[in-house]
Amino acid sequence: MTADATTAARPASPPAAYRRRWAALFVILAAEVMDLLDAMITNIAGPTIRAELGGSAATIQWLGAAYTLSMAVGLITGGRLGDIFGRKRMFLIGALGFTVGSLLCAVAQTSETLVAARVVQGLFGAVMLPQGLGMIKEMFPPKEVGAAFGLFGPIMGLSSVGGPVLAGWLITADFFGTGWRMIFLINLPLGLAAVAAGLRFLPESRSPHPLKLDVPGVILASVAGLLMVFPLVQGRENGWPVWSFAMMGASVAVFAVFGWFEARKSRAGGDPLVVPGLFRKRAFTGGLLTGLVFFSSMSGFALVFNLYSQIGLGYSTLTAGLVMIPWSLGMVAGFGLAQAVARFGRLVLQGGILVMAFGTLGVLLTINLAGTGVSPWHFVPALVVTGLGMGLLMAPFFDIVLAGVEQHETGSASGTLTAIQQLGGAFGVALLGTLFFDLLPGAAGPDFTGAMRVVLCTVAGMLLLTFFVAFLLPMKAREGEEAGH
Repeated sequence: MTADATTAARPASPPAAYRRRWAALFVILAAEVMDLLDAMITNIAGPTIRAELGGSAATIQWLGAAYTLSMAVGLITGGRLGDIFGRKRMFLIGALGFTVGSLLCAVAQTSETLVAARVVQGLFGAVMLPQGLGMIKEMFPPKEVGAAFGLFGPIMGLSSVGGPVLAGWLITADFFGTGWRMIFLINLPLGLAAVAAGLRFLPESRSPHPLKLDVPGVILASVAGLLMVFPLVQGRENGWPVWSFAMMGASVAVFAVFGWFEARKSRAGGDPLVVPGLFRKRAFTGGLLTGLVFFSSMSGFALVFNLYSQIGLGYSTLTAGLVMIPWSLGMVAGFGLAQAVARFGRLVLQGGILVMAFGTLGVLLTINLAGTGVSPWHFVPALVVTGLGMGLLMAPFFDIVLAGVEQHETGSASGTLTAIQQLGGAFGVALLGTLFFDLLPGAAGPDFTGAMRVVLCTVAGMLLLTFFVAFLLPMKAREGEEAGH
């Protein structure tokens, strides 16, 4: 019997191998949960943290922006590190570093050291997260890959439900007198368990043809992102001086230099951080623009809504977390509904955008009708609709955008798209957070309701812009595949 015949005679998926790869998948999902929780918890905990550690209003924005900005920059590089040094090794390093970063957050005594620790979390999270996608593709046979990736949607939904509630509950419970610090301490057992389980179950995995690390590209992308977000957050604190606008202008120039450098490196036969050919694909470019505007609007909305509910309406941290449950449950329902209507492709995504815009205007209507006496129950219908639209949009988004990408471009495209998601989040927190705080001062004291009205109208406008930008996407993922060949 030949070797090929022997291989064919073996079971395709023996029970031990089957159990091992699904155990590995749950390790990867646990890492995703840690990231999703930590991306959202400071939206709830921000006012409490500022009350204890001090700092300006910008401190609350930096608690989220520092994490997402460092994550955005690191994600472009994180996947490449796994290709070069091994995905299991980099996953373990990332998980351990993320755990250490969480400990640094928990013991921080000043707002500045806490923001710095959030940067550490974001950078190591960016090393940890991209490795999972590559390992899933290698571990699972084609017939099981869909089921493996299908778990990500519900996990994202459940994490978005649990994150705000968990943060509010932990702060309110004040275990051992730790207060808000417990929202970071809880990562210690989770992170150490992920490392231990990763050592046991994750397979050795690396690219057969690893590319070299583009260090100048990493530096240029990092500087460009920082030049954009820093003045948006700090400019308001300093009365919008000339340097804030100069930095934003310089950001555009550095992004242009980054694009020129990457194209030059590609023509010279090098290994660019981002494959320039991707930007000649309408679906990919449209996906970047769609993702940037959408994730900016949603991340900014989440921050401002939590600030409004706690500072403006006087909700406790636990109540503020519970208020977000309808939004999260609506998102889970949206994911499920999107599977049933997936054949309509881009129309599902654009329909989700319009539903979200309708829900956002519903929140505005709720505030206008109920005024300062608005209760958490008043927000339920509008937030359910908003979450439903979000699920409808996100379910087909990555599939449609990446469908026209060539096989050898997948790693670069996935990393860039995910990085844009994080960069959009940092930009939205900076932009809408700054808008909210700028509008608060009034003759009779802070006008929280008036500021929230303007932010909601801005979010609705950003969603409308997203709707029109989405016309750059192919109608269906299948069309994108045909265009890519």
